[in-house]
Amino acid sequence: MSTADFRIHGLDHIQLAMPAGEEALAREFYSGVFGLTEISKPAHLAKRGGVWFEGGALRLHLGVEADFRPAKKAHPAFLVQHLDAMTRHLQRAGIVVVTDEPLEGYHRIYVSDPFGNRIELLEPASS
Repeated sequence: MSTADFRIHGLDHIQLAMPAGEEALAREFYSGVFGLTEISKPAHLAKRGGVWFEGGALRLHLGVEADFRPAKKAHPAFLVQHLDAMTRHLQRAGIVVVTDEPLEGYHRIYVSDPFGNRIELLEPASS
């Protein structure tokens, strides 16, 4: 079989790790601050802990990792509408917003979730 026989055509979901027993904190951040909707995990997976969210085309799974270490460099990048408004919302919520070097064609910031996982928030620049 060669790569001509198949193709990757999209992204189903992103999974980030979280510490055990912190589902309420995940809900506060991802639903309360980010505005994502919690979705039910299948029963056979729910017993493992963690929580799942969605918003638009984004599906985000937070899974419990026994020896949890936050992702400080590796990160998801979420597309955002009205990044300036979101930045103000995050700052009012006490979230530290970090700017970085410009990325051609985008406005962007970084935040960390309550567990220390890095998240990039991007908005395409107007043409």
